[in-house]
Amino acid sequence: MEYRREIDGLRAISVISVILFHAGLGIFKGGYVGVDIFFVISGFLITSIIVKQIRDKQFNILNFYHRRIRRLIPSLAVVILISSFFAIFLLTPEDLKKFYESVIATATFSSNIYFWKQDGYFDTAGELKPLLHTWSLSIEEQFYILYPILILLIWRFCKKYLSYILISIFCLSFVIAQWASIAKPVAAFYLLPMRTWEILLG
Repeated sequence: MEYRREIDGLRAISVISVILFHAGLGIFKGGYVGVDIFFVISGFLITSIIVKQIRDKQFNILNFYHRRIRRLIPSLAVVILISSFFAIFLLTPEDLKKFYESVIATATFSSNIYFWKQDGYFDTAGELKPLLHTWSLSIEEQFYILYPILILLIWRFCKKYLSYILISIFCLSFVIAQWASIAKPVAAFYLLPMRTWEILLG
């Protein structure tokens, strides 16, 4: 799709707000909402690309996954390598063991599940986990693995109901997220079913 300057602007707002939140500036206590903005942007972009390519009979799911790997893996590998280098010198043996567990979880796009089982994101202990921020990346990649398959199946068997099915999934995810935000707040923060509505909103 053609370049959209306003989307890059929204990306900048979302990234800056998260950075300022982690910098501990009191005025940006809600800065982590930048992650929510990023999920919405991702949903808009990925749906636009998939639907257009399917409509033009150009979509290939293997090529889609290949592009995601090429876009993601190099920078992720650099982050993991640099974090690993400093972790060796800065972490205690027990924390180092947990760090390498998080490396495995990050490499397999399941770090959101791993950190969900650990301390909450806003706990002091959570701030000492170098790869904690990869939870949102794992959610995106889990969605990107499942979403194209879902779109292809709907397009093949009941294309005219595509919008209705996506809206239904959006509503279901939104209801689950609202319930979980009270009953299971950590799960609501970390897990894909409670975040799906944000991506589908886009």
